[in-house]
Amino acid sequence: MISNVTIRRFAVALPVAGLVFAAALALAGDADVQPISQDALVAMPTKGAEAPFVLDVRTPEEYASGYVPGAVNIPYDQLASRLAQVPKDRPVVLYCRSGRRAGLAAEVLKDSGYPRLRLLEGDMPAWIERGRPVEKPKDPAACITDLKGGRSTAPACSGA
Repeated sequence: MISNVTIRRFAVALPVAGLVFAAALALAGDADVQPISQDALVAMPTKGAEAPFVLDVRTPEEYASGYVPGAVNIPYDQLASRLAQVPKDRPVVLYCRSGRRAGLAAEVLKDSGYPRLRLLEGDMPAWIERGRPVEKPKDPAACITDLKGGRSTAPACSGA
């Protein structure tokens, strides 16, 4: 026969077990999105199938103020409608200012079947703090106009 003590223990254990299970599922769901250090990104090949597609998901204004060399700008809130501009056959390294938008963008890509997603550790502030190279457009105003028009790469955005 089941006692009241057993029922109380079960009633306490069940929600805890549910929370543990939910947390495990959440962590397992992010197995496709891994962090990448700045050093590891810099060490990656710059050409070929293993060369990363570096995706800056900040606003065009933020991008025009300086970006990781070779990065392409697609703001996180436009990514779902511009997936064709992101290759599926290469690793994709995402960054923003704090990591929040890059994480949201990574979820969009993961849900769309992108297999190799990486989040740049420290995002843009840490990149700058470590003295890494930063590209700036020759013509920031024209760059912003082109980016707002939906062009992820534009001659006006190439480094000065």
